[in-house]
Amino acid sequence: MDAYIPSMRLLFYFDAVTNGGGTWWEIPRAAAVFVRPSAGMHDPRLLPLEEEINMKRMIALISALVVFLGVAFFTTKKPTASTAKVPTVGILQLMSHPALDQIHKGIIAGLKDEGYVQGKNLKVVFRNAENDQSNLKTMSQTLVERAASDVVVGIATPSAQALANTTTTTPVLMGAVTDPVGAKLVRSIAHPGGNITGVSDPAPVAKQLALIHQLMPELKTLGVISTLSDDSAQADVRRFDAAVKPFVKKYGWTIKKYNVSSTNDVNQVAQAMTAAVQAVWVPTDNTIASAMQTLVNVTNTKNVPIFPTVDTMVKEGGVATMSISQFDLGERTGKMAGKLLKGQIKTATTPVDTHPRSDLVVNLKQAAKIGFKIPDALVQQAEKHGEVIK
Repeated sequence: MDAYIPSMRLLFYFDAVTNGGGTWWEIPRAAAVFVRPSAGMHDPRLLPLEEEINMKRMIALISALVVFLGVAFFTTKKPTASTAKVPTVGILQLMSHPALDQIHKGIIAGLKDEGYVQGKNLKVVFRNAENDQSNLKTMSQTLVERAASDVVVGIATPSAQALANTTTTTPVLMGAVTDPVGAKLVRSIAHPGGNITGVSDPAPVAKQLALIHQLMPELKTLGVISTLSDDSAQADVRRFDAAVKPFVKKYGWTIKKYNVSSTNDVNQVAQAMTAAVQAVWVPTDNTIASAMQTLVNVTNTKNVPIFPTVDTMVKEGGVATMSISQFDLGERTGKMAGKLLKGQIKTATTPVDTHPRSDLVVNLKQAAKIGFKIPDALVQQAEKHGEVIK
């Protein structure tokens, strides 16, 4: 039994050295200590036996040392690209409709622009609340706590608000929030403070109204349809109220407003509106966007043109608009997320991107369907700086 004690001690020492921050070359020194004869083995008569025992011990210990060094060399884990921590971005989308879907695609593209590719060096956890408030809460908790996201992105105001209510430490990015200050997400556009910043999408309402007048110089009655509970929509409506005053005064426009509370209201409200107006303006409204086809089907019966604020809604049956690209909004958000992951920016000190650029989008197919004329000059402008749907 005594012959095994030095070997066992060496094993413990080897473990202490390797796991305690020591180095492998310290072990031979330990071996020398452990093969020293004990105090009871200094009798001269036992010297030959002592030397033989010491030699056997040394051989046994060196053999054990060689084995352990070999095992350590081949089994010690070395950091590799595959074992390095992969950052996680959580994305919470309010519901499914083309505008928000384009923002989602843009976010992935923006992350790629910053060098983060989903499935390679980036993990993306995506959740869609399908316009259910209870889903927003539970999904926010999932993205922040269970998924342990390094950055979370809220597509649309309710999604960003849900994430903001869930965490005060994880960076939160707004993907297309029309009024971040009014939604109580940031202190100001220039100085957000806290853990939230992102991209805002205020509609260029004055340019849109000028376009409506250019296309319909004889217009007298303009309808506005929106959802009262949609913060982004109501922010656009307030912007509309301020921008439309000169048109009311100069051109004698009459504005008629119509409200819905859900997609179930759109058909009935649209019928009443279509019977009373010559054209329709639609804000950045998630409820109307998800029921756009219903609205178009009703207005088409009276050949009433729709002028949405969002480019994807023009593609679904609007006639024209001066719009912000939803994909571009998402791409800007994705790039911001990439910079956060790299540590290049901080949410508290990064101003909200208000995305000032707007492009002309016209739908020639829809215009032809309702007998609406779009001048060639505007079509050419859209071809150069915007989009033409044919």
